[in-house]
This record gives sequence, structure tokens and C-alpha cells, in this order.
Amino acid sequence: MLMIFGGLPGVGKTTIARSLAGRSAACYGRIDSIEQSIRGSKWGEEPLDDVGYRVGYAVAEENLRLGRTVIADFVNPLGITRDTWMEMAKPAGVGALEVEIVCSDANEHRKRLELRATDISGLRPLGWQEVMAREYQAWEREHVVIDTSRCSVDESVQLLLAALGSYNA
Repeated sequence: MLMIFGGLPGVGKTTIARSLAGRSAACYGRIDSIEQSIRGSKWGEEPLDDVGYRVGYAVAEENLRLGRTVIADFVNPLGITRDTWMEMAKPAGVGALEVEIVCSDANEHRKRLELRATDISGLRPLGWQEVMAREYQAWEREHVVIDTSRCSVDESVQLLLAALGSYNA
């Protein structure tokens, strides 16, 4: 199974995805870790464009082919990134579940973004204006939506575990 997470920075994607990975023993991949590693390399001066996503797709596909559940903790702001994840699951012969994490309370979202500490060395925290200016296309397929202004991390993980159970039934 491939679980494709998406949502703007600061909504709670990583907190939920990590908790779910720990409770389900799934493989976990995070765009921030991938891109910061690339930035720390000799190629880090070049624009990253889609390099981090391509690395994420490749690592996820390898793990899916090994029969592992994979949680992809990526912003996935564009339809093309989400479509690529869906297409990537097909050759591995696994299902995919898209999960959009949102925070409908703008004040809470901004507070979380401004107060959060990064756990990745060298990663520059994003500001509220940067996040709000980011292109983020609406999802066009049926998918799970979790609003972190209304659900705790534990409630969110429970919802996703139930969705996984329904999907695998």
C-alpha cells in the first residue's frame, strides 16, 4: 500500500505521518529530509526543481516492490505530483490512498508554522507569507481529508488506520 500525504507546510503532515508509520511499521519518506540532503551535497547550489520528488518516487517504488507499505510525506502541491505517485504504485502492483492534511483555522495554522522547530539540520523554516504564496492546486480525485484544527494526532492516526483497514478488506 502507498499512502500519499499532501498539504501545506505547518498543517501537521509530518507529525501524523510519522505517528502512523510508527504504529503501522510502514516505510516513511519525507521530502524535507531528501531535499535538505541534496542541498548539503555538491549539487546543492543548483535549483532542486523536481529532484527531491524523483528521489522520493524511486525509493518508494523500491520499497513497494519489496511488499512494504510506504508513507510519502510530501507537500504534493500539484496535480502532477499526486498523479505521478498514483502511477508509480501501479507497476508495483499496490493500491494507493491519497491523504490531504489541512488546518482550516488560519490563525492556528500560522501559529504552528511560526512556532515549529525544525528537526533537520540546516533546514530553513518557512514563513507564513512563503507558505501562503505557494502554488497549491485543489485535489480532483476522491481522497481522505483530515483537518488538524478539528482532529488530534491520535484521532487522525486512528482515522487513517481505519481507512487502511477498509482499503485492505
